[in-house]
Amino acid sequence: METMFDTLLQLPLFQGLCHEDFTNILDKVKLHFFKHKAGEIIIENGSPCKQLCFLLKGEISIITTSKEDTYTVIERIESPYLIEPQSLFGMSTTYTSSYIAHTEAHTVNISKDFVLNDLFRYEIFRLNYMNIISNRAQNLYARLWEEPTPDLKSKIIRFLLSHCEKPQGKKIFKAKMDDLARCLDDTRLNISKALNELQDYGLIELHRKEILIPDAQKLL
Repeated sequence: METMFDTLLQLPLFQGLCHEDFTNILDKVKLHFFKHKAGEIIIENGSPCKQLCFLLKGEISIITTSKEDTYTVIERIESPYLIEPQSLFGMSTTYTSSYIAHTEAHTVNISKDFVLNDLFRYEIFRLNYMNIISNRAQNLYARLWEEPTPDLKSKIIRFLLSHCEKPQGKKIFKAKMDDLARCLDDTRLNISKALNELQDYGLIELHRKEILIPDAQKLL
């Protein structure tokens, strides 16, 4: 049977740590464990990020809304998962998305103070943390330099995937057709036609003010 110790070691920040170092960390740190019922808000958008929050068990929904409140993206993420490590430092230290338990979910929090004063003393932890942040920054930067495409369906797919945390799994994109047309700088009629073609290919499902992507991997 997998223990909590084994689950924590699966998390990317702790991978590579020897058992002795990890045991020493667990002896020092005050871990805050939480159990969340399905539908319960775990973290709300705009709240201050004062800790590292790890999803140890279950499945959560990530809900991200544009600044203009014109579209919302909902993603499903399974454990193990580290929630917004990039929000712990920088100019803005608030969460950019909301996180809601889709199933019963178990999380554990580690305070920012302990991260700074203790965890950063371990080279493996520092490297893991820098790699996570660097990979995210590099992926986002690479998207800016992707070659533009004249094909509207490809343009729509790129727009949808560029707003996802991970290019796998189920996604729900809530938006009015008019707002989507403005974001893509095209006509409502052309956007509607292209979306219906993607639906005919079985890549998306169209509902009222909603685009369901059963498996984002198939859009790649």
